[in-house]
Amino acid sequence: MNIEQCRNFVEGTWESSIIPTLHDYIRIPNQSPSFDPDWEAHGYMAQAVKLATDWVESRNLRDSKLEVLQIPGRTPLLILEVDGQKPGTVLLYGHLDKQPPFEGWRTEEGLGPWTPVIKDGKLYGRGGADDGYAIFASVTAIEALQRQNLPHPRLVVVIECSEESGSPDLPAYMEAYAQRIGAPDLVVCLDSGCGDYERIWSTTSLRGIVAGFLHVNVLREGVHSGDASGIVPSSFRVARQLLARLEDVQTGLIHADGFNVEIPQERLDQADIAARVLGDTVAGKFPYVEGMGPVSRDTATLILNRTWRPALSVTGAAGFPEIETAGNVLRPGTSLKLSLRVPPTLNADVATARLKELFETDPPYGAQVSFELEHPATGWQAPPTAPWLAESVNQASINW
Repeated sequence: MNIEQCRNFVEGTWESSIIPTLHDYIRIPNQSPSFDPDWEAHGYMAQAVKLATDWVESRNLRDSKLEVLQIPGRTPLLILEVDGQKPGTVLLYGHLDKQPPFEGWRTEEGLGPWTPVIKDGKLYGRGGADDGYAIFASVTAIEALQRQNLPHPRLVVVIECSEESGSPDLPAYMEAYAQRIGAPDLVVCLDSGCGDYERIWSTTSLRGIVAGFLHVNVLREGVHSGDASGIVPSSFRVARQLLARLEDVQTGLIHADGFNVEIPQERLDQADIAARVLGDTVAGKFPYVEGMGPVSRDTATLILNRTWRPALSVTGAAGFPEIETAGNVLRPGTSLKLSLRVPPTLNADVATARLKELFETDPPYGAQVSFELEHPATGWQAPPTAPWLAESVNQASINW
């Protein structure tokens, strides 16, 4: 490959064609089905798919077939097939659906979820990086190969529209069109993070998740705290006791049996390498309050904490009045939304059953305790990296 020629083509295409198209894409509020149940009636997903397909068709890839698949009741799936001259199949994945707008946009600077703005070299707006760029990057890479007449395996680009909802529609398509898609020898998933923008990063594992609602009830109704406190246990304290069965309150480590795994040596070695490259940026990227710091000063430990060790987050609460209206009442119950990240190789269904048992068995003071489960998701670990792939990624990182 002529690297300079390829770089000029890719950078030129990015600036002249992809960036303007991403602007148009950001303007479309095509939220994922979990956040827009009436997505089909609103028509925004269809707009995003049409924008993407129109752009792909304009690139005139040789020996290619582009189609939008539509299973009734499912979000659409875009599939692009490009004939190969070498054996094997490479699947390139991305998605077009978006997360909801949320809050916190710097509107005083003109920023907003559906307003594309380039500021300090960054494109702001919902969906541009997650994951609108994926189809444009995939097609541009294919076109770069074709422009230099470089042989490649069969290429299949799959772009779904339900990823931010947990990809409920993707399995139906993968099953219905299994023969057409084939058995890929390599899957390139353009939907992950990176350590920095100076080198190419590949994701080797993702933690799974076990989530649900912990409900603790101690009374049929609220009572005056001056009369009941010291006699009736606080539902919040009971909840804290239950969480302590799972998590060490001093360290944040998950000490209950059944949630940790042995970390493979290859991942330990990779964490050390990443720690040396990234240094303080691993912990320093978060907006701590003044005087606050991370759970450890050892960067490799932090990397393993967020990639291979279980960790608990309380992401919501119910049963509490607003502070302004809170009186001297001992509340009848407390509910907490829990999100437990689990190691990549731990079966999430097994972890879910273990967590439910941990909370509901022998509740303190005989309180009514239940753990209402959400759908768990098992993590993933990549197979050992083939030497040819490691070298290819390394050379690409050097060249780009």
